[in-house]
Amino acid sequence: MNKTADFSLLFVVFIWGVTFVMVQNALSFLDPFTFNAVRFFMAFVFLLIPYISTLHKKGKTWNKGLFIAGFHIGVWLFLGYGLQTIGLNYTTPAKTGFITGLSVVMVPVFSLLLLKHRLPRNTIIGVAAATIGLYLMTFADRSNLNIGDLLVFLCAISFAMQIITTAKYAKTLPALPLTLIQVSTVSLLSFVSAFIFKENHSVIFSSEVMLQKDVWTALLVTAALATAFAFFAQTFFQAYTTPTRVALIFSMEPVFAALSSYILIGEKLTTASIIGCAFIFLGMIFAELPVKKKKPVTQEFT
Repeated sequence: MNKTADFSLLFVVFIWGVTFVMVQNALSFLDPFTFNAVRFFMAFVFLLIPYISTLHKKGKTWNKGLFIAGFHIGVWLFLGYGLQTIGLNYTTPAKTGFITGLSVVMVPVFSLLLLKHRLPRNTIIGVAAATIGLYLMTFADRSNLNIGDLLVFLCAISFAMQIITTAKYAKTLPALPLTLIQVSTVSLLSFVSAFIFKENHSVIFSSEVMLQKDVWTALLVTAALATAFAFFAQTFFQAYTTPTRVALIFSMEPVFAALSSYILIGEKLTTASIIGCAFIFLGMIFAELPVKKKKPVTQEFT
């Protein structure tokens, strides 16, 4: 089941990577908070349909603990998206990509501190390789740190904590209701944030947006695949793998994004980007290698 979980999560990251170009096009018409609010609301509806259709087969699953857990995961996910969005106004996309990717390093540290998960040597080497790869892929300049970098660093912490909290609850709570609460939390908080930051979410009903095929294609695809399916898969399969392995698999997102950008819109890949992709891929593979157990030393008595 572990391999099935890892390959399923890798497919989730593939979806995130290949929809990156689609989302960028849509954001030229919708602000990020409004896009996420609608995207996660549509994902909630997509998930609600199969849940209602199987409701008669299930016993009572909703309780206070489930709501608290789903809200807890959803808040961290919302903070990750929200802080990244605001931080992008003050720093470069390249620095944002690298700093966000530091969650690969944070997850094993948080796993050790909060979940008491010990880290195999191969995992530590894999995390180090993935971090080097992220640096080579995304760190375009060496400018001084600013407020945007700090906000994106907090975003990386939030994404890492989303993985950690999912790992905490996924083994004991039903995946579909937990995902429903998670995505509805992100949608609600995104709508509230659109009001707070004075971003007009009602613009989605304007004729300019309503006639944009790219916007609705991006919303439908990201809501169905990159949100509903993706976060349900993460919630379900994290019960069968470790948070650190999830973080390493998620580090493949910029690799898939770069490859899809190259194929779909002809974006050039630099030598550093190609080497970075290789480091991330090798880091993920290395972390999957079994650790050789030391043979016990036997003493012979004469």
